[in-house]
Amino acid sequence: ASARTRLLVCTEGVFLRRLQDDPFLEDVAAVVFDEFHERSLDSDLALAMVRRVRNEVRPDLRVVVMSATLAPAPIAQYLGGCPTVESAGRTYPVAVEYQRFSSNEPLDRQAADGVRAMCERTDGDVLCFLPGVGEIRRTQDLLARDAEERDWALLPLYGDLSLDEQQRVLRPLAQRKVVLATNVAESSLTIPGVTAVVDSGLCRELRFDRGRGIDVLELERISLASATQRAGRAGRTGPGVCYRLWTAGEERSLPARTTPDVERVDLAGPALLVRAFGGRDPRTFGWFEMPPPAALEAGEEVL
Repeated sequence: ASARTRLLVCTEGVFLRRLQDDPFLEDVAAVVFDEFHERSLDSDLALAMVRRVRNEVRPDLRVVVMSATLAPAPIAQYLGGCPTVESAGRTYPVAVEYQRFSSNEPLDRQAADGVRAMCERTDGDVLCFLPGVGEIRRTQDLLARDAEERDWALLPLYGDLSLDEQQRVLRPLAQRKVVLATNVAESSLTIPGVTAVVDSGLCRELRFDRGRGIDVLELERISLASATQRAGRAGRTGPGVCYRLWTAGEERSLPARTTPDVERVDLAGPALLVRAFGGRDPRTFGWFEMPPPAALEAGEEVL
């Protein structure tokens, strides 16, 4: 960023730090929150801070909240009854298929079988969603011989990969790509050429363990909103197919949305940020969705 910058794209964490240093956002005309349905703790904090700044000192500041799956009414009400704009966009149809019966096979075997089936039925690249690096590596081992015999580029994708390794996934290749990815491919990155998605239906989420006093990663079912996001990755450049590693009956038990960070993680850090932001009380801060009072009390006690 420089004096010539007109558009700045940054992570929510970087923007949150900027709000701490420059709470009035004096050189900013508009703030856009994209993919807000992910409901990260940083995005919830940043939106609440921007809303307060707009209400108290910057009525000229424009705020836009965007999402492909978020229900617009609650956020519009939170932002003072702001107008909503719907854009259908240009997407291609994605056929969604399910397992006929529940399987007791290990997840890596189910995923590998799903990838093989999608490679037989489609011509484009295949994206397989798995909950973590361990599952990715085990599935990669199971598919190694297939990749060699059929000339696939078998590529892992997760947050800790080097930039070069992540960019290789995004670049066009002469070989057919089979990408084994965590949630990083759900909305943060778009992989061109994907015509089939294999969805494990699982992810790892941080949850606060009160007994140990720390956040821990737990294996959980994804929400219907996440499943919709994942399936849509197969319809970016043409018609596609999504194969879900669960039955249609099991889908009825999935939650409608992903539990926001603010409802499940340690709030000591966020409470400190709120108190540093003009000495605000976290209990009267004006959250989009109020955190559990007991969690806030526990965070305050730690501080």
